[in-house]
Amino acid sequence: MNNRSPTVSVYPPKGRPEDLNLPLPPPPIAQWAGQIPATSGGAARVMDNLDPATSQAQSDVTLQIVTIVAATFACYLVIGIPFATLPGFIHLQLGFGPVVAGLAISVQYIATLLTRPRAGLMADGIGAKTTVLYGLAGCSASGVLLVGAAFASHIAWLSLLFILASRLTLGCGESCVATGAMAWGIGRVGPDRAAQVMSWNGIATYGAIAVGAPLGVAAERLGGFAAAGAATIVIPAAGWLFASTRRPVSVVKGTRLPFGRVLTRILPYGLGLALGSAGFGAIVAFITLFFASRRWVNAAEALTAFGLCFVGVRLIFAWAIERFGGFRVAIISFSVEFAGLVLLYRTQTEQLALVAAALTGGGFALIFPSLGVEAIAHVPAQSRGAALGAYSAFLDFSLGFTGPIMGELVATHGYSAAFLMVGVAVAAGALLTLIVWARSHSGD
Repeated sequence: MNNRSPTVSVYPPKGRPEDLNLPLPPPPIAQWAGQIPATSGGAARVMDNLDPATSQAQSDVTLQIVTIVAATFACYLVIGIPFATLPGFIHLQLGFGPVVAGLAISVQYIATLLTRPRAGLMADGIGAKTTVLYGLAGCSASGVLLVGAAFASHIAWLSLLFILASRLTLGCGESCVATGAMAWGIGRVGPDRAAQVMSWNGIATYGAIAVGAPLGVAAERLGGFAAAGAATIVIPAAGWLFASTRRPVSVVKGTRLPFGRVLTRILPYGLGLALGSAGFGAIVAFITLFFASRRWVNAAEALTAFGLCFVGVRLIFAWAIERFGGFRVAIISFSVEFAGLVLLYRTQTEQLALVAAALTGGGFALIFPSLGVEAIAHVPAQSRGAALGAYSAFLDFSLGFTGPIMGELVATHGYSAAFLMVGVAVAAGALLTLIVWARSHSGD
């Protein structure tokens, strides 16, 4: 049975094709193979985008989205700052081993994974803006604890407790900000613009992490680890002040679905996201070690290529999700990511490895928003926050498990085989998405 809610339709318009004066849709495989055009009037709609009034309206929508995801940028700056400073502080200044340093970093992701669903329920119940403000306050609180760790550094165990408390608080804050910002943005510009909201939220996320790491290094050089901690207090506080001036969206009234039913409805899309995110996890965790094993020196350039293509694709092609639908864009994205991972498996030169990293980043870029718009179309508006929280948790789950699984594959079969197996996971994500697409057309 088709469980799509008529109140949150994203694509295509509801109603029987004959009632809307549209041609009957062909089977998805026929559309995918190009036997029948997927939409009509596509060229005309492209020309419509050149109209000054349309362009101005789109600019207004983008501005609304950007002012909301600025909160996400502030949150992930706080996440990026400790990346370059915290492991060294724990290992070199406090004297703990690398295992403890790694645990301290990972605790945040565990907290994020466990609190994503709760953050979604908060967005539905108390409002998306309020949820974001709570999250930013939590980010600042994590900074206070980090400064406490710096001043307690002469008592190693106490300083470590401050750090662990900081990481747990930051993970909870991240859940509220990231989930709340998406729900807030979609509420402001409408569910038909959900792909744009998710895309800009992702740009803010990864852009802030990229900026945060060097910012943390600079702060530490100026005033030590305490200065880096102080920056993580001030930045989200400034974000809180800015977000508090933005217009909220009303809490949608009505009976909300139990979380178990929400999870059931978005499950296939979340599983696809988890499989598609494996390539991202593999690149971030192992591309540096892979380059070192080949005696190549430009691992940083590979990460840059991945990041630039990720952001570039989101900026340039996010419109395609609204134009052609999430399923088509997701399958193309899976295919490009798979090609990048297979190339990484086969490559014998550093130059091809850089191309492979770029392809993987470009392919991964639109998987989250393309599957996300299809996922939230299956829940009513009053449960949208819960759906976004549950859906995002699959990304956290994937990143948490990709590292250990791929590490075992590297130890037993080597880097090339490990990248190939990650590629198989991405291909499985494409197959799952194709099956779900076909079932959605058949009405099962």
